[in-house]
Amino acid sequence: MIKLYWSPRSRSFTTLWLMEESGLAYERVLTDISTGAQKTPDYLKINPMGKVPALTDGDAALGEAAAICAYIGDRYPETKLAPAVTDPRRARYLQWLFFSPGCIEPAIIQIYTKIEIPTSTAAWGSATQVFDVLEAALEKGPWILGEEFSAADITIGSDLNFAVRLFKMVPSRPAFDAYLARCMARPALQRAEKIAAG
Repeated sequence: MIKLYWSPRSRSFTTLWLMEESGLAYERVLTDISTGAQKTPDYLKINPMGKVPALTDGDAALGEAAAICAYIGDRYPETKLAPAVTDPRRARYLQWLFFSPGCIEPAIIQIYTKIEIPTSTAAWGSATQVFDVLEAALEKGPWILGEEFSAADITIGSDLNFAVRLFKMVPSRPAFDAYLARCMARPALQRAEKIAAG
């Protein structure tokens, strides 16, 4: 049985949405980060960083939301959440799947903290560049790879939902609004929001 270790109001929403989108049977294991449950020795064996989310699947254990998305998409191809390794779209899928933790999330932190980092030093360039590039990609739509929804949309959609819709840390843009509306219309995202709300 797949077990998803999660906590409300955390990055684990991405994987909650993923699992609801996958259609796979899974067990949700509430890991209350407000009580330090993610720092127990048993949990640290699953995710040594002591963060949520984490996932176990038989003998496999991993943390990091994008890695969990990659794992589920590859381990369970019937979910149709990832292009096959032989599919030419696989390259762009991987790029966008990891664009969230590698570019969007650092850009959000840069905006939130107002830290000035030279674009030549920051691995993501600049927050403006990140959101300009993302906007151009999303304008083509309806999803990041075109017509087919993938786990990359889950990572990107989660980040934009957090940064644009919920906390208004990133200014709205027409392409973001249209993309978020498509994400919000997905029944799996709606189920995940209900679960997260308790």
